[in-house]
Amino acid sequence: MEKNQIIENLNTIAQLMELDGENPFKVRAFLNAARVLESEARDLSTLVKTGELSNLQGIGKSLTEAITEMVQKNKSTPLMELQKKFPAGLVECLKISGLGPKKLKILYQELGINNVGELEYACKENRLLGLKGFGLKTQENVLKGIAALKKFQGRFHLDMAWATANQIVSYLKAQHKGLQIEVGGSLRRWRETIGDIDLLIASDSSAEKIIRTFQKIPEREAVLAAGPTKASIRLQSGIQVDLRVVRAEEFPYALVYFTGNKIHNTALRARAKDFGYKLNEYGLFKGTKLIPCKTEADVYAALELQYIPPELREGFDEIEIAAEHKIPKLIEAEDIQGVFHVHSDWSDGINTLQAMQQEAMRLGLRYMGQSDHSQSATYAGGLDETRIKSQMTEIEGLNKKAKNFHIFKGIESDILADGSLDYTPKILKQFEFIIASVHSRFKMTKSQMTERILKAIQNPYTRILGHMTGRLLLAREEYEIDTEKIIEAAAKNRVAIEINANPHRLDMDWRFLKKAKAAGVKFFINPDAHSTAGLSDTWLGVHLARKGWLSKEDVINTGTLAVVAKYLSSKESL
Repeated sequence: MEKNQIIENLNTIAQLMELDGENPFKVRAFLNAARVLESEARDLSTLVKTGELSNLQGIGKSLTEAITEMVQKNKSTPLMELQKKFPAGLVECLKISGLGPKKLKILYQELGINNVGELEYACKENRLLGLKGFGLKTQENVLKGIAALKKFQGRFHLDMAWATANQIVSYLKAQHKGLQIEVGGSLRRWRETIGDIDLLIASDSSAEKIIRTFQKIPEREAVLAAGPTKASIRLQSGIQVDLRVVRAEEFPYALVYFTGNKIHNTALRARAKDFGYKLNEYGLFKGTKLIPCKTEADVYAALELQYIPPELREGFDEIEIAAEHKIPKLIEAEDIQGVFHVHSDWSDGINTLQAMQQEAMRLGLRYMGQSDHSQSATYAGGLDETRIKSQMTEIEGLNKKAKNFHIFKGIESDILADGSLDYTPKILKQFEFIIASVHSRFKMTKSQMTERILKAIQNPYTRILGHMTGRLLLAREEYEIDTEKIIEAAAKNRVAIEINANPHRLDMDWRFLKKAKAAGVKFFINPDAHSTAGLSDTWLGVHLARKGWLSKEDVINTGTLAVVAKYLSSKESL
């Protein structure tokens, strides 16, 4: 069983336990185990074989047995036993945003709700209004959650899709030496969520052998289609992978075509026609004569276009800008020198501050902005004044010992309902930076939420606006805000906007980055890391920034330690 499926099973077990009235400590143990596995980079099969699984934090005897069974036998007895107690459709209801096990238990017991369809019908019939703890607003939110669930079915997070694609690419390359293979489609364009994975291979002689190998991938669940040059499989995770094999001379044209998107490709074909050419997935032709191109860049050059990076191929104005050779040099992963928005076990992270520091150093970074949760986030172990002082003392000690690495003292302060930050000015001024973020009261009106965030931006201690829209991809829509007003205020008050690289957020939306850049906004690309593994999410944020046309100069944490320190202390009121 794949790691992602094991993690999902542990979370489902915890939810069903709560639905069944199980001891809260036992429920929490399964949730914690899922989180530990999320940040564990080592192979689970190896950990099971060596007996090291039980050495992981919070993994006791019963959890070791449960995880071992999933790894070795591809099943979960605890999950199957719990599933027998409830209708299968009821488990699906747990995926509805805002509907937890406690509320679902009431719906099951009082209304006999067995699945999402019955729940939707009950809402439309206003049957929830007579239940204790439910009201019109709750009912409306449940309906919105159901709509979101329907909308996002069959979609996958970007990190999971890339990990899966890389695993398949490695497998195919191991079986066929020297294989030329590329990822295509929306995954290559780094869209926030992915429907399926497209793979393109160049081969003049072994297409059928490659197709046969592809069908035997260990993670496959089913072969959906197979032919001489193409095949589709569905993996155990549910994601579909489509493979296409083309001749070597066709590969550059096919890669352009299969990267997309459709609007971009249509515009390219129209431009080719203007030049007297015909462009398709097989080549660029002048009549019947092939215009030879060895790379994608050659294809664009033949159409007198600057090379357009895959992230920009979304059918907006990229072709017009490429025709003028004005696409900027986009930010690269190696430009990042440090990261902010880092959580440790001082709040809801699972690793120590020192472990986070060491991993950041291993990744080649030069600094880190520590920002655990503030006091109002009691659910996340937010820091009170006493614990703030203790953490700062630890940071000072780590900074004295480390060579060529610095930890900035910060906090992720909740933006309270009235727009104020979570501490008094006396406490706020002790920090070197403040990330201001909304973590509650998501259902405010557009004007109320906008004013709330504007007030936080105007606070003299705010240096970074965290996850601006509050969205959780595939789970929760963004709250309503006036994006233009917030961008304008951030530029005016010299507050950077965070590009949150956590794959469940990828916020702010790349569609607004170009506009924010034009308004004079600067950015931080932050991992919102809650584990050492989470620090590597930063590079997802780099691609999000590239998708928004950002260059190195637009992102503050591409600067040196001195440059970043100057920015953090540059507000007059500080």
